[in-house]
Amino acid sequence: LLRTNNRNRTASASQAPSAKNTPVSTMVLPCPHCVSTGSVGVKTKFGKFVDTIDPGFTCYICCIEDIRDVSLAVQQVQCSSDCKTKDNVTLTVSSAIQYHINRKDIQVAVFDVANPLAMMQAYVDDVLRSELPSLDLDDAYSAKETMVARIRESLQASMEPYGYSVINVLITDLRPEASVLRAMNEINASRRAREAAIEKGEADKILQVKAAEADAESKYLSGVGVARMREAITSGFKTSIQELGESGLTAADAVHMMIVTQYLDTLKDFAVNGKGSIMVPHGPGAAGDIEEQVRRGFIGANALEIKGR
Repeated sequence: LLRTNNRNRTASASQAPSAKNTPVSTMVLPCPHCVSTGSVGVKTKFGKFVDTIDPGFTCYICCIEDIRDVSLAVQQVQCSSDCKTKDNVTLTVSSAIQYHINRKDIQVAVFDVANPLAMMQAYVDDVLRSELPSLDLDDAYSAKETMVARIRESLQASMEPYGYSVINVLITDLRPEASVLRAMNEINASRRAREAAIEKGEADKILQVKAAEADAESKYLSGVGVARMREAITSGFKTSIQELGESGLTAADAVHMMIVTQYLDTLKDFAVNGKGSIMVPHGPGAAGDIEEQVRRGFIGANALEIKGR
């Protein structure tokens, strides 16, 4: 039985085809890939750059080829630089760099630069740390446009050979230390308070001058009014004495009558409209006493006039 089985095995082995002579067939399937709009596909074969692919659908051979999407859109990187000004103030400068990759230099941009953002940050730090030490803190705020122009010029000259085009550079913030910022605010507050005090003093001065001018004008007009009143009273007395003289009264009697009339009118006004109190001599001879006082006043004035001559 054993011999029969061995013979069968030998016969079956001799009838089977040889494995070395059988051809092996392999099938390679392509892999699909879509490149987005605003980007370009970088195609490599066994790690070597081959070509660029336009946006849209494409295929590549897996395990042999590879396609990497690279954006051509405008991008922005934020940079922060610590600097010191001429007056020894530590300052943090925040800037924004807007750039894009040139398609014609995409091989250099993708394969020759490992970290382009770090390169841009280094160039920004170099320019700022060479410009700010020559400026005071106040001058640094007013020199933003100059620093922006210097940074843009340096970045364009340095990054253009590597396929990066710098579109614009913005300095978004100049931030000193908190203690310096508080001191600046206090200085500005003190300056404004001093200016406010000066303006208030000038305003008070103007008010006092205007008040004095108004008081002088008021007194002048009051004096003019009193002079006109006395002139009117004198003219009225003169007319009354003339009319009383034409009626047959002497000048002394006319004056006596006018004084008595004025005396009674004064008492009447106090009785009707007066809210205060006044003490005047009153009696049968009160009007005579007033007349005597007036007469003595005229006599004294005439004597002084004669003595002066």
